[in-house]
Amino acid sequence: VQLQASGGGLVQPGGSLRLSCTDSGRALSRYSVAWFRQAPGKEREIVAVNRQSGSAYHTDSVKGRFTCSRDRAKNMVYLQMNSLTIGDTAVYYCAARAGNRAAMTVAEYDYWGQGTQVTVSS
Repeated sequence: VQLQASGGGLVQPGGSLRLSCTDSGRALSRYSVAWFRQAPGKEREIVAVNRQSGSAYHTDSVKGRFTCSRDRAKNMVYLQMNSLTIGDTAVYYCAARAGNRAAMTVAEYDYWGQGTQVTVSS
């Protein structure tokens, strides 16, 4: 599994971005895929998980603003981010693990993509 995250950028507060995560081996359908983020000086934290079954978990701080979805035909997992705030500024990572559980910690994920920077600034 080789994950690739993309879609980051600079956006104003209140704006939107869509992050994408794909796997060059076309095996994402076998995995639960999570989005984590890491802000400067902070630990990496869970943002959302799209379970192998397709159902999603979103952490409370992004619930109602972010949506984690999956397109099996395109072998993609997305993180649609709306109503972005300065507090959402971070490097965002996608990660994958076998099974359907929405694992919450870094250690539980076996595969990681490179990060994509999201900067929210006016």
